[in-house]
Amino acid sequence: MAIKVYRKNKAARRKSSMVNRKELHGGGALKSLRRAKRRISGRGSEGKITIRHRGGGAKRNWREIDFGQTKQEVPGKVERIEFDPNRSSFIALILFADGERRYMLAWDGAKEGAEIMVKEKAKEKPGYRMMLKNVTPGATVYNVELSPGRGGTLQRSAGSYATLMGIKDKHALLKLSSGEVRMVSKESWANYGAVSNSDHRLVRIGSAGRKRRMGRRPQVRGKVMNPVDHPHGGGEGAQPIGLKHPKTPWGKPALGVRTRRKNRYSEAMIVARRQRKKRK
Repeated sequence: MAIKVYRKNKAARRKSSMVNRKELHGGGALKSLRRAKRRISGRGSEGKITIRHRGGGAKRNWREIDFGQTKQEVPGKVERIEFDPNRSSFIALILFADGERRYMLAWDGAKEGAEIMVKEKAKEKPGYRMMLKNVTPGATVYNVELSPGRGGTLQRSAGSYATLMGIKDKHALLKLSSGEVRMVSKESWANYGAVSNSDHRLVRIGSAGRKRRMGRRPQVRGKVMNPVDHPHGGGEGAQPIGLKHPKTPWGKPALGVRTRRKNRYSEAMIVARRQRKKRK
């Protein structure tokens, strides 16, 4: 879908744009698959803020997405493509032959009336779900299971996909969108193709108010704070941070520091780390 640019009739819209959703379903979500969404505003199980700058925003309903797609060998058709405010990709309402309806992630090129099938050795058509051992090397997949039976956890955001490099012994070698190359069980399930709404990366928010409605509160740079509030703070005028490396408000190293836990059981499954992009 194309990018829609707003008319420049006010300051907030001069640099704003959005994905044109003219072809999507105009009504609300299916009532039986819609749930109330509880707001946590960045707080963890103890009620303490674990993610800063979260809160407020427009009210949303949660759509129950079938990431595991356990309904095997039952043909289904796309009834409609919908916008989901809780994720960057679009979602598809699937009507199965037995009359049941489920939501799933829409694939790139999904249209009303398109067929879908979940089978161990299905056709290699966009949206079809199958085991990785039955996918041709070089093909792209999404909604990949990290471990068999767990449900899709990898490559679920808009426009993302993983490339199957090959099958070796009990594992499939995948190259993720981040550039990381890792091994996954060849018995894991994945959808063929790529996730919908690849133009999402081209959207420009354009205004602070629009960001607030998305549930994001303002962020303030550390260098404009006082020294008591941030390690980067203090000084007269526009001063540099005065440190060898950037730090968090609590004094820990920030920006470019590895956050993955060392000696984790999944370390052995990672063949190559993602490469950090060089700043121009």
